[in-house]
Amino acid sequence: MVARWSLPLPPGTLDAMLPLFEREAVTGIVIVGYGPGELVTPGVDETRRLAAGAGVHVGEALRAHEGRYWSYVCDVATCCPPQGTPYDLSSSQIAAEATVHGLVALPDREALERTLAPVTGPVRVAMSRATAEAIAELQARLMASTDLDAFAAEFVSDGLARVRSALRVHTEGGRLHDLEAARLGLSLTLMRIRDEAWTLMQDSHVTLWKDLTRRLDPRFVPPAASLLAMASWRAGNSVQATVALERALTIDPGYSMAHLLLHALQNLLSPELLRDRMPTPAELDEAMGPVNASWLLPLINLMDEDDSVPPLE
Repeated sequence: MVARWSLPLPPGTLDAMLPLFEREAVTGIVIVGYGPGELVTPGVDETRRLAAGAGVHVGEALRAHEGRYWSYVCDVATCCPPQGTPYDLSSSQIAAEATVHGLVALPDREALERTLAPVTGPVRVAMSRATAEAIAELQARLMASTDLDAFAAEFVSDGLARVRSALRVHTEGGRLHDLEAARLGLSLTLMRIRDEAWTLMQDSHVTLWKDLTRRLDPRFVPPAASLLAMASWRAGNSVQATVALERALTIDPGYSMAHLLLHALQNLLSPELLRDRMPTPAELDEAMGPVNASWLLPLINLMDEDDSVPPLE
């Protein structure tokens, strides 16, 4: 297993390793830090201290920076010289195998954050216009409704079907067009619809939720970003999961699903804990009870926000 942290580490960050060592019966670890010594060494020292206290063997502890690495464990100059040992990522077997499998090593966390950044330019303008159209459609239907409970039930039913349709399009290699994406973004604001996607979650869904996290108008991003975090966590990409949750919480600091997943990541919990505990759609229906008009309130509140369409540059 792999656990990752950004540097510098706030005090107490690494304490979560102790229950992880016990829970996973860890007997040995390898520590790797990236960056200059003043940034990496405190974290390596603290990790080694915690490991020693837990009886966990540190097989190696390395710092890598600007094409060289240093060992904190080996002090033999002929093996690990003070000036560091040069390495070339581009010529390694690992790099070659990663390329074959379509994996790309990004240079830093900022580069990863840019892969989840909101779309801009004509794509943003098109999505904003599609969102405005989807909102206008829904407002017209609401105004025409004489039974809001029945309308809510119909909206939830349509939303559940929309989630499954989006997953099917994604599985077949397609991509939602702007209006479909906008309608799904509105639907996901309802907890029951969002949780349908959660119960159906597969590691391969990362690309769908990543696409929507980037394309949806910001006010509708937290559900999609949280689903992206869940899919990324399941796929073993905890850094991408964390970045996605940061996006969700920047937009809505109180978004509960994002807080739940962030707590799991910060405490180094394994997604395996959830794989066999996810409720079925039928169990969700039983737990949440009959659909009623109050389910629409989160969506109605977001529709009242004014996200103007940016000018086309």
